[in-house]
Amino acid sequence: MDALERALTEPGLRPLPPDAAAILREVGAPPRLAAHLRAVHDVAAQLLDWLAGAAPELAVDRAAVLFGAATHDIGKALHPHELSGPGHEHEEAGARMLRRHGPLARFAATHARWDRPDATPEELLVTLADKVWKGRRETGLEERVAALLGGAPWEAYMVLDDELTRIADGAEARLAFQARHPI
Repeated sequence: MDALERALTEPGLRPLPPDAAAILREVGAPPRLAAHLRAVHDVAAQLLDWLAGAAPELAVDRAAVLFGAATHDIGKALHPHELSGPGHEHEEAGARMLRRHGPLARFAATHARWDRPDATPEELLVTLADKVWKGRRETGLEERVAALLGGAPWEAYMVLDDELTRIADGAEARLAFQARHPI
């Protein structure tokens, strides 16, 4: 089994949606990228599961969030230097790579621009998963997601904070999972 297959199938995190895994195989993604996308996808699934109970009235396209989390950094297959360093070239490159997936391609371009006034709940959730998977917290982003929950803003934030703290507690294991796979 090659390194990319190991990153896609190793136990420990939820598997990616089949279409996302197929895209990674098709582009010959670096194993570290596949491991990162699995970690973010796993956190996105945890957030969605929690939201289903915490805010069942919130209409969120679950499949779009999971696909977005599983592919948001796909452009790093073309810009692998951004796997270990800063850069934004991967965002538009990823959107171009995913164009055949229609509106779902947007997550590759928008995951770093959560502060746009027109960011959708799905885009905010993908970005949130991309932050909290490694234990990073972003107050402004969390306030926007808490506002989606409805009710008193401070109470909604506290409820979200509790869940994000729980998810962030698993960051060390997710970081170790990613680190086991070569760039």
